[in-house]
Amino acid sequence: MRHLLDTTDLSLQEIDDMIATAIDIIDNKEKYAHICDGKKLATLFFEPSTRTRLSFEAAMMELGGNVLGFSEAASSSASKGESVEDTARMVSCYADIIAMRHPLEGAPRVASFKSGVPIINAGDGGHSHPTQTLTDLLTIYREKGTFDGLTIGLCGDLKFGRTVHSLIKAMCRYNDVKFVLISPKELGVPDYIKSDILDKSGCSYKEVETMDEVMAELDILYMTRIQRERFFSEDEYLKHKDAFILDLDKLKNAKADLAIMHPLPRVNEISPEVDDDPRAKYFVQALNGKYIRMALIKTLLEWGGAL
Repeated sequence: MRHLLDTTDLSLQEIDDMIATAIDIIDNKEKYAHICDGKKLATLFFEPSTRTRLSFEAAMMELGGNVLGFSEAASSSASKGESVEDTARMVSCYADIIAMRHPLEGAPRVASFKSGVPIINAGDGGHSHPTQTLTDLLTIYREKGTFDGLTIGLCGDLKFGRTVHSLIKAMCRYNDVKFVLISPKELGVPDYIKSDILDKSGCSYKEVETMDEVMAELDILYMTRIQRERFFSEDEYLKHKDAFILDLDKLKNAKADLAIMHPLPRVNEISPEVDDDPRAKYFVQALNGKYIRMALIKTLLEWGGAL
């Protein structure tokens, strides 16, 4: 039995195999429609979620399985003081696999020590969101056909964004990947990400403060939300915010095959006018999340001997 707590739990070959499975699911949905008949997924969401929770549920249903669980801590025995370990041990009596989101970093790992079934980390605080990273990797592969030799622009809140940190960690395992880090200085990539991941892996990167100066270089533009509350003053926020709103004017020098991604939800960092541009891939990305989670559920159940 194996768990998925971080993307680095998977080898590059295992990631490639999972992406291949997801693509086969897209092309041959009927082939997988009953593969999880009689199996149950428990979604233990101790904090709110829309895309992640619903895509896990849709994934299991489209594999023929069933879903049980809760969508907030208040509706679980956590509100009575039950520990994460006890919750996992108990729920593993009722389900074949568990997807857990928790506000505390490391909670899914703690749950994995006592669970009798595979645990999937569906997001733990600011630490990791491996299934979002797998979603991103599937989207990049479907759009570009490779992970090697790409120039990836990461834009917005790069200091606190766990999706950004996870994607850097994942993509640095491939060849000749270049990162362009686009953010205000206050929200730049943390030093430990640069020293422990980018520098150690030998990934090329540069830091800039506007999209305009680098747009023409990018193969991927990964947008994230600039959060007003992260700035020390309202004046600083107002000075920066418009530089990080993507509109059609900012795309005028972009490559014709640029892929624009966003983990969602967005607020105002991508203008709605961009939605109809063929380079906008963020809603396709959300759909890809369902397919990669189908592949992940199938794979973990097979590894554990449950399929």
